[in-house]
Amino acid sequence: MLKFPSDFAWGAATSGPQSEGTFKKKHQNVFDYWYANDPDKFYDGVGPDTASNFFNDYKEDLALMRKAGIKSLRTSIQWSRLIDDFEKCTVNQDAVDFYNNVINAMLENGIEPYMNLCHFDMPVELQHKYGGFESKHVTDLYAGFAEQCFKLFGDRVKNWFTFNEPKVILDGAYLYQFHYPLKVDGPLSVQVAYNINLASAKTIERFRKLYGNDDDKRIGIILNLTPAYSASDSKEDKEAAEFAELWANKMFLDPAILGCYPEKLVEILKRDGVLWDYTQEELDLIAKETIDVLGVNYYHPFRVKAPEVSSKSLQDWMPDIYFDEYEMPGRVMNVDKGWEIFPEALYDIAINVRDNYKNIPWFVSENGMGVSREERFMDENGVVHDDYRINFMKNHLKELHRGIEEGSNCHGYFVWTGIDCWSWMNAYRNRYGLIRDDIHTQIKTIKDSGRWFKETSDNNGFEE
Repeated sequence: MLKFPSDFAWGAATSGPQSEGTFKKKHQNVFDYWYANDPDKFYDGVGPDTASNFFNDYKEDLALMRKAGIKSLRTSIQWSRLIDDFEKCTVNQDAVDFYNNVINAMLENGIEPYMNLCHFDMPVELQHKYGGFESKHVTDLYAGFAEQCFKLFGDRVKNWFTFNEPKVILDGAYLYQFHYPLKVDGPLSVQVAYNINLASAKTIERFRKLYGNDDDKRIGIILNLTPAYSASDSKEDKEAAEFAELWANKMFLDPAILGCYPEKLVEILKRDGVLWDYTQEELDLIAKETIDVLGVNYYHPFRVKAPEVSSKSLQDWMPDIYFDEYEMPGRVMNVDKGWEIFPEALYDIAINVRDNYKNIPWFVSENGMGVSREERFMDENGVVHDDYRINFMKNHLKELHRGIEEGSNCHGYFVWTGIDCWSWMNAYRNRYGLIRDDIHTQIKTIKDSGRWFKETSDNNGFEE
């Protein structure tokens, strides 16, 4: 029996824009706007307007999640739902009532709320007017929104998070065109990265002013992490992996936990003429306002090799001028998603946090397996027999347990996701849930993985 720490949190993660639907929203976020204007970009033309209908079904959904062993739930408060006037930071009372009801229903079901404040869902008005996080003014508006959340819901919510996967904001919206506004601008992505770290620090500052060092409340950030693995031991491949590690992981990890940027990253960006605009006052704030807890999203490894084309070539600046992605021969794949399955990276992350990041308290804030056409594995009663998902979770939990046994300060495992949810451009092409959602009828059914997760959660561990 693999047993986990006594305070270990067994949970699931989702987000407001992926679960709630757009019911009664006054403002659009960037995905609402993109879908309204170009629905054909989304798989099967399915947008975020209904999602998994959490706005209407939250009471039943939360009760069902609890039956699947989910004792903690990470979701998000939508800026575009809560705030009426973005400049004045006034709130929408219908939205306040909704989030109050959701939080109360969580607690009534014995589910601990973990609240995130940004899950790629920039209000489109701020994107169009200011460029979203291209603007430092928007970092102030964001901190104001966060402060409203703390004041409105902080009497019941103990765990807060400033951002989910800020690197994906860069990748999707500023580098590789899979999130609106679909820009390709490497230097601008550098500034956006800095501004997101600044927005996080400003938000933490507001949190500290309200709560001081209250041990009962914590604020953190959710980062999608994986060590950058080099294709070989050659000098060139190792240099590629070093930059990939700086860009993909340390650019957000170091400011969040250590309060500073990696010197080598700053040196390279400065040499290339793309270093972010900053002030000493901002750097001092980032140094001061570090996180209490780290959430780690992990799905697949990041393997790189030396670039085929020299970084010294005449070309527009992009981070990947310093590395090419590498596909390891013989790798195990989740073919539906196109991602390598490599649980060992979770152990490497655990040891990295232990040795290089103050052994800060952390938890796995997302881990899961997206599979297409799960009807293949459904019986006549509508139950999905997803042994592949159970094996995926078991194998990752074994590696996590190994890291904990060696002293890494990990206190939770949150699966992505509780109920099948809407997933950006991919909509419902791949399903991740412990609970199936028939999006046409909104009938929701616990999968085999949900029953396994309940047993594991109740036992605080599982048989190897």
